[in-house]
Amino acid sequence: MTADTLPSDPRLLMHSIIQRIATGPDLSKNISRAEAYLGTKAIIDNLIDPIQVGIYFIALRMKRETMEENRGVLDAVLETTRRVIAAVDEVVDIGDPYGGYTRCLPAAPFLGPLLAELGVHVASHGLERVGPKYGVTARHVLAAANVPVDLSPAEAAARLADPAIGWTYVDQAQSNPGLHNLIPLRAQMIKRQVLTTVEVLSRPIAGSKLTHFVTGYVHKPYPPVYADLAREAGFDTACIVRGVEGGVIPSLRQTGKYFHYHDRGTEIEATVDPTVLGIDQPMRAVPLPGAVAIEAGVDEIAAAIDIKATAHAAAEAGMLALRGEKGATYDSLLLAGSIILHHVGKAASVADAATQIRAVLDSGKAAARVR
Repeated sequence: MTADTLPSDPRLLMHSIIQRIATGPDLSKNISRAEAYLGTKAIIDNLIDPIQVGIYFIALRMKRETMEENRGVLDAVLETTRRVIAAVDEVVDIGDPYGGYTRCLPAAPFLGPLLAELGVHVASHGLERVGPKYGVTARHVLAAANVPVDLSPAEAAARLADPAIGWTYVDQAQSNPGLHNLIPLRAQMIKRQVLTTVEVLSRPIAGSKLTHFVTGYVHKPYPPVYADLAREAGFDTACIVRGVEGGVIPSLRQTGKYFHYHDRGTEIEATVDPTVLGIDQPMRAVPLPGAVAIEAGVDEIAAAIDIKATAHAAAEAGMLALRGEKGATYDSLLLAGSIILHHVGKAASVADAATQIRAVLDSGKAAARVR
């Protein structure tokens, strides 16, 4: 089924879609990629009644989205995203969880300045707050470190070409306002929707020659899903890490797993042993300071943490690590940074990458790039 054969009125199309996807566990039917694309685009364009929007996303989730449906939703997100090509050859696109972190201090926001010191241009992206976790996001942490978080994609891309900076952050409010406007409605839906999966693949800033995708996962079914969608989104390579809280940093105390592909080929499983990189940590990730667990949660799912205090604690820990202070944040950056540096071909092995990353951290030079 192609877009040409579907109803031109988005409301009629949505009526038809809901009639088929929301008919129970045995009778619900899948929709085509074109229908998922047109239906989702109409939602992002604010053409569909909010009640129908909720039914659409929950019904897709209840029957389980097909790969074609995932691709169609991604098509809509890509088309509505304000995307730019940076004036650098390669960009590493880090899609850390938009829902943030609730059980550890996030270190990933500081991979940008760290890798920039080694000539690797990182563009991370996210938003202020979204369910079901409502955790501490990259935006919170970077804002606490006085990094601009409200730049347009073009303004953000300019930072990549600045030799004194070399990395950037793009907020969804700037890159896709229509999608961002759905956040209150997504809160009302409570449960995770397909948007949670595909929004990290929006690719707001690409490299002029290559664009690498780095994201995290927890549940086993997701690596092939992310790999397929990354190829569909045009990422030349992808690195999909089994990380703490679904982020891009593996556990610090056990062998980690990640999947990767190059030249848009088949994904391959790989492992990394933190001890081989000189990491000896009794904890999985950077622990939360006790003082931050004081704010009432949004509900029983969202953690009761003080977002502002946690973000400031993460920013402080990140800056100390970039200045060479040893600890869990230093080790988190060392572990994830080594995986990425090797993945993009700047080191022969993860161990070799770790030698380069450690030298940068110990020099303290990357801290000057946080601006």
